[in-house]
Amino acid sequence: MSGEPIGPDRRQFFREALRGVVRPLAEYLEGKVELPANRSFLRPPGAIEEGEFLDTCYRCGTCVETCPADAIKLRQVAGEAADGTPWIDADIGACAICDGLKCAHACPSGALQPLKHAYEIHMGLAVVSAGHCVRSKGEACTMCVDNCPIGTAAIRIVDRWAPKVSAGACVGCGMCQLHCPTQPKAVVVEPL
Repeated sequence: MSGEPIGPDRRQFFREALRGVVRPLAEYLEGKVELPANRSFLRPPGAIEEGEFLDTCYRCGTCVETCPADAIKLRQVAGEAADGTPWIDADIGACAICDGLKCAHACPSGALQPLKHAYEIHMGLAVVSAGHCVRSKGEACTMCVDNCPIGTAAIRIVDRWAPKVSAGACVGCGMCQLHCPTQPKAVVVEPL
């Protein structure tokens, strides 16, 4: 069967399936679709407590401009207090924990406090849904562990089962969620 040509019906099926995935993502990235108000999102490294953050942030976009990973975006939810504030959606971009933690050092308002070390970051905590993880189905995936900038101190594979997260080491950068191959994601970072 592997040598058989792909028929037009099968090609059309895959084209339509791809369009169904790519079109919503493209519209979302173009700002045509707003982030649902109830969806969780991550603040950049060094963010102060949320209520104080909303009062302090200038909504200037300096952190967005300085993010080398292009992970920080400005929220576009008209009428909400969070409108115009920086956030990270780990499904489309994650904090790379860059040298110098540039966003926090560039913030002119103090909404992002400068940090010296990665272990000072407390953006969120990765939560694993073992039932969604391909490892629970016998696949040898290690994408979350391989892409974690903190390494096995934060997330590791125990035996052959789904990954385990260390709450004391995970900084909530979102790399595990970004690189998780499943839908829905088997690893999701919950904001702190």
